[in-house]
Amino acid sequence: MEKLAERFHCIIAGDHGFVLLAGERAGPAGHALVTLRPTIYDDGPLAVLDELYVQPSRRNRGLGSLMLQKAIAEVQARGGSEMHINVDEVDLDARRFCERHGFTNIQPGEDFRMLCYLKELQP
Repeated sequence: MEKLAERFHCIIAGDHGFVLLAGERAGPAGHALVTLRPTIYDDGPLAVLDELYVQPSRRNRGLGSLMLQKAIAEVQARGGSEMHINVDEVDLDARRFCERHGFTNIQPGEDFRMLCYLKELQP
């Protein structure tokens, strides 16, 4: 848990991103982590919603939608004009959530399908 806290701190210490925390009187309910980076395609930063989590017992109450709306507003306030969300193809709930909030998945045949290549680097 300490390493996770260090990583969050590193991201939010500068202009590299931000975290939104959601809570209720019963305690923490969820969080959203957005990272920002410069892009050659726009004057503002490109935003990536890296994490949107709501505790299972508190889901289906609009909390995830509220955090996403607040994240989008914060990105816009920082001059960003685009947000990306990476979703596993098999995660139908997450895909429906994104689409319900106006995000578009580029399907083959409509434009192009973006593939994410990953290589884990050893220290």
